[in-house]
Amino acid sequence: MSFASLGNTLRPRRHAGTGQSRLSRPASFWSLHLGTGGRPLTAYDAPFGHTLADDDDEAPEEAQDEGTRANGVRVWYSSFTSIDWLHDAIKDSARLLHLRRRRSPRGKARAAADRFVGWLIVTLVGLITALIAWCIVRSEQLLFDIKEGHCAAGWWKAKRFCCPLTAEIDLYRQEEEVCDAWHTWAETFSVDDRAGRTEGWMVDYIAYIIIALFLATVSSVLTLRLTASTSFVSNKDSGVLAPSFGQPAAATPDGSKANGKQRAGSVTPPAPRKVMYFAAGSGIPEIKTILSGFVIHGYLGGRTLFTKAVGLTLSVASGLSLGKEGPFVHIASCVGNIVSRFFPKYETNEAKRREILSAACAAGVAVAFGAPVGGVLFSLEEVSYFFPPKVMWRSFFCAMIAAGTLKFLNPFGTGKLVLFQVTYDKDWHAYELVFFLLLGVIGGVYGAYFSKLNYRWSRDVRNATWLRTHPVSEVLLVTLATTLLSFLNPFTRMGGTELVYNLFAECREGEHHAGLCVPTGDYAASSAVAKSIGIALLVKGVMTIVTFGIKLPAGIFIPTLGVGACCGRILGLAVQAAQWRISGTDSVIPGVYAMVGAAAALSGVTRTTVSLAVIMFELTDTLTYVIPVMLAVLVAKTVADALEPKGIYDLVIQLNQLPYLDAKHQHLWGSMSVMDVGDSHAATIRVEDTNTVMQLRDKLLQLVSQGDQDSGFAILRQDGRGSRLVGYVGANELEHALTIVADEPNAPCHFHTADPRREDAYSVSSLSTSGGMPIGKGGDPFDFSVYMDQAPLTVQTNSPLELVQQLFVKLGARYLVVVDSDGYYQGVIDKKTWLAFVTQLEEQH
Repeated sequence: MSFASLGNTLRPRRHAGTGQSRLSRPASFWSLHLGTGGRPLTAYDAPFGHTLADDDDEAPEEAQDEGTRANGVRVWYSSFTSIDWLHDAIKDSARLLHLRRRRSPRGKARAAADRFVGWLIVTLVGLITALIAWCIVRSEQLLFDIKEGHCAAGWWKAKRFCCPLTAEIDLYRQEEEVCDAWHTWAETFSVDDRAGRTEGWMVDYIAYIIIALFLATVSSVLTLRLTASTSFVSNKDSGVLAPSFGQPAAATPDGSKANGKQRAGSVTPPAPRKVMYFAAGSGIPEIKTILSGFVIHGYLGGRTLFTKAVGLTLSVASGLSLGKEGPFVHIASCVGNIVSRFFPKYETNEAKRREILSAACAAGVAVAFGAPVGGVLFSLEEVSYFFPPKVMWRSFFCAMIAAGTLKFLNPFGTGKLVLFQVTYDKDWHAYELVFFLLLGVIGGVYGAYFSKLNYRWSRDVRNATWLRTHPVSEVLLVTLATTLLSFLNPFTRMGGTELVYNLFAECREGEHHAGLCVPTGDYAASSAVAKSIGIALLVKGVMTIVTFGIKLPAGIFIPTLGVGACCGRILGLAVQAAQWRISGTDSVIPGVYAMVGAAAALSGVTRTTVSLAVIMFELTDTLTYVIPVMLAVLVAKTVADALEPKGIYDLVIQLNQLPYLDAKHQHLWGSMSVMDVGDSHAATIRVEDTNTVMQLRDKLLQLVSQGDQDSGFAILRQDGRGSRLVGYVGANELEHALTIVADEPNAPCHFHTADPRREDAYSVSSLSTSGGMPIGKGGDPFDFSVYMDQAPLTVQTNSPLELVQQLFVKLGARYLVVVDSDGYYQGVIDKKTWLAFVTQLEEQH
């Protein structure tokens, strides 16, 4: 009998780590892995008992492999759902138990290889991340310079490699140096010879605008066409959650047609999700959400990696007020995800794979700033949700490999990891602490109001006007405005990293640094330089507010560093001039003020502290300025938190409605109780009822239509006083179970506790197979107890809300069942419900 409606809606799920359908598993697999040896069958882990694979000296190699590859009964996590940290931890613990029980030489070798594979993965991640970063930097340099001209000695050469003016290939050290090999577009078309300098300047201006618009448009189109979330359909997704659900379906086996509404009966299909563009933005808010336990299939895939790398190169080269350092974290995470997929240990365990992603984030920051130690601390402080010592060691190793490889590749031709890496040879004075403190205040104010304004621009303009449906038009308008304003000022015209480098630089004799180095005591020249920097400060600040969030790859680090560095350099020039007037000496380094101002602004925007300070130390190769940087960073964060509690990444998470539960935030619970949160009307399944496949299918579709696809069903048994909790089955597990028995829509399904004291308790000897389906004693293929969590976490109705918060953020619980003092069922709190509650609570306060 064909159950076409369910068969079209619910697809067979691939078994984790094998690429095989559960239905295609050989009988030996089920007879080997579905015995409990006295343990109840649950959805938490494969029911490991004493199996043939335990006796590695006698078991055949096939059985040993099967025993190692047992991945648990839980099926793949669907996209846009939360993982169960407890389940994955138990599953990995059981895997290690079986692996390390082996005492033969081969078993010990496999255990050693299992311990080594994590180090192998982070090594590969570091190497590949550095290679991709090198390609992006070199390509971006070439495309950025193409806006102004080309190299006659080779079109593929960027300006700094076409015209090596010094041994260090620094274009800004000598003012009078002229590069004959570099031709502007006016020179290429001989406009100057025919019409004069004015017309030649206009040709350069127009060429600059046209090429910038072309680069930004291509980047945006790639992002929109290749990485829209609706275009990512995985066989790991639940059938009822697939984008095709509710659309006309192909002919059913009996020759009829069935659309989504017909398949769902009276159940309304879920509304389409908000479209995400995976390659847009910096990616750090989404990475934070993923590392907290959320699943977004495709966000860290190969297509996203390609689009992010290519799109980032084009967007940075267009001259927009954005940076590539933040997106490097996303790129490195994509590399970590892809590499780990080749190893079953991480492919079949979402929690374990997030350990690799944490290490990859450290590598991304290491190649972005040339700061491996700062990268590890950034991953710990800002991105990661679970960071045990083992992850810290591997993150440190991964960041070291990435930074060392990038230094060997020498992307800038200077032997440095980043272009704005500088050194200072003078110390600071005690009275300068006042000015460093002032920079901290300014950075905090800027960071708070930048976050507020960018959030409101995104919410009220970008997402509430015609720009929402015309993202490419927004990119064109922002690029046009940026190019029109940037071309006229030398500091806005140069790239973001070059601007930061010149503002950080210390003026030594014979150096020019794009006009920043003027003779000490020349107040007119200093005033003119400060005025130009002030214009750049205003343009960069305003354009960054409207640029961050457009639909192309864009980071926030470099623009923020540029704004802070401009402010600091202006203050540094003022202090330098005042010292010269008062004492006639010149011991102030304006570049130090630029560095401190940049750190303060970035701390105000992102709210990072320790990792940011360490990054600045690694950039300057000195600990001389530890106190100024630490003071400015602490003051900036304090001021910014007072004006706007959330940093830019948290506001983006809030704007995009990502389910991120902040473990660092302290809530005020008041007099509320667990029953104010628990859903007493949550969907349930009662074991005394006749639960057919069709009825359970309808319950599942009803759950999904209400937007609760990340939830599940409490399994209850009625007694004289109330409902007793039998277990809990997730929506994904129930969907998978129904897929297997889709051909019997009217057959009853059973849920019960597998008590080892009962006669019909599951064991290795009592299991048989039928068509690859697990069945209990008596040949019942419709016993769904194997998919049920028979030991769910429970809280009593009088439990404090802080306990619930700790269970979600510290244990990573996916759901909590609420019971009264006598153990009777009262309701369920799932992670998304709890997140909505704490968000509302925070808004009220």
